[in-house]
Formats: sequence, structure tokens, C-alpha cells
Amino acid sequence: MRNGRWATVAALLLGTSACMSMSYGGGPAKTVDGALVGQNGMTLYTFDRDGAGTGKSVCNGPCATNWPPLQAAAGDKSSGDWTVITRDDGSAQWAYKGKPLYYWAKDAKPGDRTGDGVNNVWRLARP
Repeated sequence: MRNGRWATVAALLLGTSACMSMSYGGGPAKTVDGALVGQNGMTLYTFDRDGAGTGKSVCNGPCATNWPPLQAAAGDKSSGDWTVITRDDGSAQWAYKGKPLYYWAKDAKPGDRTGDGVNNVWRLARP
């Protein structure tokens, strides 16, 4: 009986751990502390001026220097809530639930969230 309880506890802990680090729909990001982060652990953001579901990013040029897009690789395909959009320069970018995703150049390390609320138009990307 005692060994059975430990096996149950171990299975629950492993399942919880797996869910905490799971990607959404096979997408390029995971959730950490309620926000989406890229494969590099850096926080992802959305831009209020991007229309959800338009398949378009309006953050180009100097904006994209400060807010680098979450790039999609050649051959990446949309799946579930994750879509690949084409930017003005022809490169591919990931969007989640129709909103293009970006990093913030001033975040220095994983876990930084200094871009949330910048100019009252940048938001943490949330699942």
C-alpha cells in the first residue's frame, strides 16, 4: 500500500511538471508564470495596434528593432491557436490567437518583463 501511494504521488508530480512546461498546440512558445515565453526563455509580447486575426504586423523598421518578432522558420505551419504570418519584409512571424508575437530588446534575461505596458500599447502575451 505504501509503495502504491508513492507511485501515485510521483505520477501526479510528473504530470503536473509536464503540464507546466508544455507548449500550446505544438507552438513555438510555452507558458511560464502566466505569460508566453520563447524557446530561449525570453518573455513574449503583443502590440495593441496589430489587429487580431488580420495576419499582419504593423511593427516594422525601427519598431521591429526594439520589438524583434518571434520568427517562424521556413516550413513552420500554422496549428491550432498558432499561426504563421508574413511580415512586410517577407519574413515569417508567429502569432498566437491572431496576435503577432514579439520580444522586447530591453529584456536582458529570461524572466524579465520590462516591456509590459510600454507606451500603453505593449502587453505580456498570455495564453
